Amino acid sequence: MEINLLILPGLGNSGEKHWQTFWHEKFKNSKRIIQDNWEEPVKTEWLERLNEEISKLDGPTILVAHSLAVSLVLHWAALHTNKNIVGALLVAPADVDSPQHTPESIRNFSPMPTLKLPFPSIVVASENDPYASFERKQYFAAMWGSDFINVGQQGHINSDSDLKYWEEGQLILQQLVAKINAV
Repeated sequence: MEINLLILPGLGNSGEKHWQTFWHEKFKNSKRIIQDNWEEPVKTEWLERLNEEISKLDGPTILVAHSLAVSLVLHWAALHTNKNIVGALLVAPADVDSPQHTPESIRNFSPMPTLKLPFPSIVVASENDPYASFERKQYFAAMWGSDFINVGQQGHINSDSDLKYWEEGQLILQQLVAKINAV
């Protein structure tokens, strides 16, 4: 079964050097969500757009979320379900509850939901991510029922990390697909 990807960038969108942009170009089965306001995100507006895009899906889809978009996935799952969402790759979750780690402009995404997700998921975390402590990401993964993968010292796993097609991430995505197909 072919599984589609719905790419969900975080604050500021994912620029041309971001792995999400490379993936969107590489994977013909991917769609990228476009938010109206990337710099001053409003949770209700981002949720509405995500739910609107999910309602248009016509096949099994994995949510590929980075940073702030990870909390968006959790907020969506707390309010909605859709049989086409079969998994989530949750990369470098930003700790929306922590003024020490994240900007004031995203505080409206707090509190971070801690529900168990109704589909398989993997949290991918870096040890030196400035937007959340490593322990906090481990805690989120445990609460969400997600597998947890430590990718070492990769910063925020974003454009600054210069990962291009992020082959390691593609292997992790394959692990998630295998897990979904085994269910």
